[in-house]
Amino acid sequence: MKRCITTFLASSALALVAGIASAEQTALVLYETKGADQSEREDGIAFVELDPTSPDYGQILAQIPLPEDFFSHHIFYNPSRTKAYVTSLNTPELRVLDLSAFPYRHTSVEVAGCVVGEDVSFSEAQGKWYLTCMGSSVVIVGDARTDEVLETLTMPAPWPHGIATNDAIDRQLVTSTANPSDMAQWGEEIVVMQPSTGEVLSTHKVSDRPSPSGAGPVEAFFVPGVEPALAYITNMDGSLWLAEWRPGLEIFEFHEGFRFDELGQGMTLEVYFNAEGDRAYVTSAMRGTLNAFDITDPRAPRHLWATDTAGGAHHLVFSPDGGRAYVQNSLLNLEGMNDGSISVIDLATGERIDSIDTFKDAGLTINTIVLTPEAEDFHSH
Repeated sequence: MKRCITTFLASSALALVAGIASAEQTALVLYETKGADQSEREDGIAFVELDPTSPDYGQILAQIPLPEDFFSHHIFYNPSRTKAYVTSLNTPELRVLDLSAFPYRHTSVEVAGCVVGEDVSFSEAQGKWYLTCMGSSVVIVGDARTDEVLETLTMPAPWPHGIATNDAIDRQLVTSTANPSDMAQWGEEIVVMQPSTGEVLSTHKVSDRPSPSGAGPVEAFFVPGVEPALAYITNMDGSLWLAEWRPGLEIFEFHEGFRFDELGQGMTLEVYFNAEGDRAYVTSAMRGTLNAFDITDPRAPRHLWATDTAGGAHHLVFSPDGGRAYVQNSLLNLEGMNDGSISVIDLATGERIDSIDTFKDAGLTINTIVLTPEAEDFHSH
């Protein structure tokens, strides 16, 4: 298994740079050894070719190894795309990649008190980054220029995971997701914060069911270009909630927008928007599904289709023409939700047209996928 991956290290940096420059589409993925047996564990970042016309299609071009005990989880680009932040589920650190020169070099930033590092969000107005720590129920704030830790904010709702920042209205949304020590315990609230002051302004339940509802809000995403501001919130119970900004009152109003569990789906995770702003794509890890919505009216998303990918459907990237989605199939390496493949979906028809099984066949699974930083793509997560 290790031989299958490490043979790619023989490629020189010069060859890799030339390959990336000429390729239509190269992605970065975080990979790890698949399954419960971690006795010979691998953890790292890989460059994979997604251009179907390339002779290297589906192949790993090179890798950046990470410590075996790191348990890499997500990659987040800063707004200028000069740095990439990799979160760790196991160690109190961020790995920060310098993207200004190739090959990328990474340093470790200590984030003391962070247990189970999840998401990173950026405030350009405040010049800060914000790291959610689901195991210690805090958000750690850092200087976006120096990466010095500035403060640690204790959350009023446990298990913070998703975080979204909107500088135009000076607000952040933080989700209360699940207890990483006991995944049977799910949160149900959204915490509203003010980046300019670091103050918690309010908390809101995102379920119409009696408490404890087990909603498990995972992520919050501001819909690009919509005013007044609007956010979509994914819940592990299989629902989509909306947070609508009321400018005159300077508050959010929350309501349910769609139920995926009625379609036999659970563990709703991520939302991605197309470049035109009229489509949203939502992943569900159980049973592994990509959903398409017409968001011509973003406050009334209309479900168009759902297509099966593979167990653990999680993050995705788009092809340059916006016609394909590449869905990474794995959630936390959980049995039944760690397929390890990348499903290729035709977004015009909603059909799965291919599966990239390079990692899966090597005994690995993938935790996230993002395009390389020079790509014309505004998603970093």
